[in-house]
Amino acid sequence: MTVLTTRALNRATLARQLLLDRAALPVHDAVTHLCGLQAQEPQEPFIGLWSRLRPFDPSHLSDLLLERKLVRTILMRRTVHLLTAGDTLAWRARHDAMLRQRMLGVYRRELEGVDLGELTAAGMALMADDEPRSMTEIGRALTERWPAPGPRVLGEMVVAALVPMVQLPPRGLRRQKAGVRNALVSTWLGRDIDPPGSGSAADPVGQALVRRYLTAYGPAASADLRAWCGLAGLPAAVAAVRDELISFRDERGRELLDLPDAPRPDPDTPAPVRFLPAFDNAILGYHDRSRIIDDAHRGLSVAGARVVLVDGRVAATWTVKDDIVTVTPLDDRLTGAGRAAVHEEGLALAAFLSDGGRGAVEIA
Repeated sequence: MTVLTTRALNRATLARQLLLDRAALPVHDAVTHLCGLQAQEPQEPFIGLWSRLRPFDPSHLSDLLLERKLVRTILMRRTVHLLTAGDTLAWRARHDAMLRQRMLGVYRRELEGVDLGELTAAGMALMADDEPRSMTEIGRALTERWPAPGPRVLGEMVVAALVPMVQLPPRGLRRQKAGVRNALVSTWLGRDIDPPGSGSAADPVGQALVRRYLTAYGPAASADLRAWCGLAGLPAAVAAVRDELISFRDERGRELLDLPDAPRPDPDTPAPVRFLPAFDNAILGYHDRSRIIDDAHRGLSVAGARVVLVDGRVAATWTVKDDIVTVTPLDDRLTGAGRAAVHEEGLALAAFLSDGGRGAVEIA
């Protein structure tokens, strides 16, 4: 079985994630290809798409949210993602059990004695008037029936797990600061989510997730797939599509699966500097993240640090204030041509963030 080096996996990841060459894709198509973007920080998807698309007009993303073609919802890994309406409707039921289990892992004791079926029905009935509500407002309304858990527990359980919800604009619009207002997916998108399936062992929704994940993230191990979506019950789906796939090994000996015709660039392909937003899925979409970030810096990927890729790997963090992009190298690799390339790309980012203004770059 062919062994793919870490550098080969890095170049494949950059190609799949549209980070090797900026893609001439509409925003909707890019979000579809990427299987969504993690978006608990509302402005970060704009940076993620700017780094991936040419041209990228941020107003297109805002327009798609207002047109209900893109939505913000809690899904993979019980985190907020920016997803297409179609993927939200198709995937939400498949994630239902995972969302419940993860929430119970946090609040099982507080919810002891609460019938989750009754809580779900009460949440649905509350939201049936089509009035957007915050999580706190939902929780307070439900405490009249279940006072013991408290509004935070009840609100979070309903919004994050039991009742399919979306976060409404202006949350997530360009340069908008707005609190979270929730509405039913069925109300906002005009129809109910797709049913969970026939219960067949083949798991057709899971199969689609496997193919889509490999398109945007492969080659990857089953553990990487689980880390991306948070779903543990995908072995049947992987087995069902295995005849469609090819296999490799990484340098750690793990089996990696991939689509036969997916891009796997030459490991020596030059990789441009890229500025990534907080919680970018190019890093978080794997269990083994060594293809893109050193193990010593792995904690940055879950701490909300914005990072800079140099030669395809995380080499620095960055912040912005008053239109000045400040880059802080993680080690001594950022020298010479790499430093100049970071400065050039940083100036382009500063211009984007300031809407064409005169930004600046400082490298610590």
